[in-house]
Amino acid sequence: MITSRQVRAARALLGWTQEMLADKALVALTALKRLESESGLEVREDTRDSVCRALEAAGIVFLASEQGEGVMRVRNPSGARGASRRAGKPG
Repeated sequence: MITSRQVRAARALLGWTQEMLADKALVALTALKRLESESGLEVREDTRDSVCRALEAAGIVFLASEQGEGVMRVRNPSGARGASRRAGKPG
């Protein structure tokens, strides 16, 4: 599962505002704000998936290891989807 920090970091790498990501992911701005919140608010899984797909389509790869989570921006967004490693989901 992607974390709120990963979403904020990915958005920063792309130079996107919350409004831009909400539009691209086709989710409500309030839902995105809940996802990005550190306060542990509940977020629907379909919201999380829509945000993740929008970021991956823009070239973001989600990384996870025993040492922590992160994000990376790739130059070829069309190849990014297959390279994604979401936390808790293998390759």
